[in-house]
Amino acid sequence: MAAALLANVLYSGGFVLEKRALAGLPEVSIRRPARLVRLVLGSPLWIGGSLALAAGFAAQLAVYRTLPIAAAQGIFVSGLVLLVLLSSRLLGEETSGRERYALGAILLALLMVVLSLRESGAGADTVGRDAPYPVILLVCVPALAAGVWLYSSAERNARHRHRLPTTGVEYGVAVGLLYGVSSLAIKGVSSHLTTSGAGGAVLGLLRSPYPYLLLFTGVFGLVMSQAALQRCRASLIVPVCTTVTCLFTAVLGTLSFGEQLPDEPLRLALRVTGTVLAVAVLLAMPKHDTAPQSPVPAKELTRP
Repeated sequence: MAAALLANVLYSGGFVLEKRALAGLPEVSIRRPARLVRLVLGSPLWIGGSLALAAGFAAQLAVYRTLPIAAAQGIFVSGLVLLVLLSSRLLGEETSGRERYALGAILLALLMVVLSLRESGAGADTVGRDAPYPVILLVCVPALAAGVWLYSSAERNARHRHRLPTTGVEYGVAVGLLYGVSSLAIKGVSSHLTTSGAGGAVLGLLRSPYPYLLLFTGVFGLVMSQAALQRCRASLIVPVCTTVTCLFTAVLGTLSFGEQLPDEPLRLALRVTGTVLAVAVLLAMPKHDTAPQSPVPAKELTRP
């Protein structure tokens, strides 16, 4: 529990630091990844944010060794509250009433998932240690392809001159899918670290798909998330990304690693209802910000 809460603080602080750093940099784009990496590595503030995220990654490894996947995700998502507060105070970002209701509904949905957990006693949730590699690839490869395609589609739509400014929901979902795969890979890495003998653990890890999934999601996630953070509000894109990551990991990770669903009707209903509510809220969230008002009346624009 302590490691999960620490990870929340590190992740929230890291995203806010990166957002502040990106605000002072020239525009970055996934079409020029080398330039993007060169720009961010030249910013001490961004490096500080990335180090905080790396420390959050280390804390996450500790969490996955002791908690079921669904339980861990329920705790991780509580960091959304801290993220929204930090974004408001340090970045000056404001959320609309509809967005605040949506974020509240997401927190309620994931609270249902947490309440569906049982960590001790009869019927306690088990901690899965490994998953069949074909199952992991069957889950992760389509998710990676969907994330890259959705992000590319959002990029194409954003280049239309007369399109309303995007809120970043599409970007958040796309990056969330990549981070969901990364979260499953972290879970797999943590299971290999429990084996006896460093040499055997490293050899077994290299024979698994997990380090290669982490490499892919690390490279693409870095480029995609930084471009999206620069263009969109952290107070919206990060909660969307976190929700997609948590749902992806909790649902597909539970099945992949053999962590059984609750057998009690009430707990099962809470988990299913929470998952469906979170997905429904994501689909209903506004996709565009309000278009900026033209300083010239429309009738004036038509005069010769």
